Amino acid sequence: MKAKKQAVPAIDIGISAPDRARIAKGLSRLLADSYTLYLMTHNFHWNVKGPMFNTLHLMFMGQYTEQWNALDLIAERIRALGVPAPGTYKEFVKLASIKEAEGVPSATDMIRLLVAAQEATARTAREVFPLVDKANDQPTADLLTQRLEVHEKTAWMLRSLLEE
Repeated sequence: MKAKKQAVPAIDIGISAPDRARIAKGLSRLLADSYTLYLMTHNFHWNVKGPMFNTLHLMFMGQYTEQWNALDLIAERIRALGVPAPGTYKEFVKLASIKEAEGVPSATDMIRLLVAAQEATARTAREVFPLVDKANDQPTADLLTQRLEVHEKTAWMLRSLLEE
């Protein structure tokens, strides 16, 4: 005798399906920017050279490690909202506001590019807040607040390396 397949219960977390879809779309853009930033930072970690090598090599490692861990949090929140998370380079390129760096920039240019990418990722996170506030979605608001704090602080730390 075959067991009867039971239907998967509908998501009923107090956020409408359209609001969940809109929030997930914004989080997908954040995931794409975050992945692009992760990849850029890891690339620069591998390829940095010059007088600031040791400092930047270690700093970039700390940054890409933090970023790698954040990717899972963002993707899992998208899944908790009932939407598939993007997970291919093709999707990320379409969704990301950050463009890849060409070649191997100088150490100073790496810093400038990472400041811009950290700030772009912060802007993307901030753009999702109105949707989250409207839907009364505290877990996503908490995630966005944490990501904003990291990206703004990291941009400040990188920017301070460029000051005299």
